[in-house]
Amino acid sequence: IILAEGRLVNLGCATGHPSFVMSASFTNQVMAQMELHANAEQYGKSVTVLPKHLDEKVARLHLDKFGAKLTQLSDEQARYIGVPVQGPFKPDHYRY
Repeated sequence: IILAEGRLVNLGCATGHPSFVMSASFTNQVMAQMELHANAEQYGKSVTVLPKHLDEKVARLHLDKFGAKLTQLSDEQARYIGVPVQGPFKPDHYRY
């Protein structure tokens, strides 16, 4: 996979954005490319939304930057809000 035609990604794919925003955005892009490569047969030739579990993984990877700690839901909490303990934590139709 070649990003930004082989140039520096932050210069070739975006300008004027804070490095944190670029990191989250590019991580999403790379995760999407890895998903498409690994599971190409599951996707047609169409615009596809990044699966929620990958989007949430990108968010978890960036929590340290904010000094945030994420705890795991208890079974009771997960049942109450109607999600699996491991996520994803938002329905597929929800857009962040």
